[in-house]
Amino acid sequence: MNDSISRETIENESIDPDFVERIVEAGADRIRTCIQCGTCSSVCPSGRRTAFRTRELMRKALLGLKEEVLSSPDLWLCATCLTCLERCPRQIKVTDAIVIMRNMAVKEGFMLPQHRKVSKKLLQTGHAVPLDEANQEMRKELEIPEIPPTVHAHEDALDDVKEIMKRTGFDKLIQEEEGGEKE
Repeated sequence: MNDSISRETIENESIDPDFVERIVEAGADRIRTCIQCGTCSSVCPSGRRTAFRTRELMRKALLGLKEEVLSSPDLWLCATCLTCLERCPRQIKVTDAIVIMRNMAVKEGFMLPQHRKVSKKLLQTGHAVPLDEANQEMRKELEIPEIPPTVHAHEDALDDVKEIMKRTGFDKLIQEEEGGEKE
């Protein structure tokens, strides 16, 4: 019986030494001061209900495991509540780093199917949640206008929303890749 501890090795090809630098340059300037204390994971409300481990994600980012971080569904489990920042002994803007990495993931074609679907709905209608009969009926029961004073009531504003999405390149980011989408 072999009682030895196994070690997973990281291939050099999978390490991107510039990954953490890009995160720092985008605004998470204190990420390098992380001491891996685990406070972020221990206080994370999302981590209590999912397999999300903030500390693990930060460690992989610091190691330069770009592809592993950006392709991980865990990246999208953060609720952006800022509890990790409030409790971090180093005042690391963990949530900012996660949002930065999410943006990087989307730019590289990694997006959860649910997020892509909602984003496409936003591009089509100007809303992430469309106004359907059930929503209109509920609005009537609440004695508020059936049509909210949004893009639904101002159709010309939809053109403005689409133009913003085009100018920012968001419309291209949410398009599926040829032969399927990265997830």
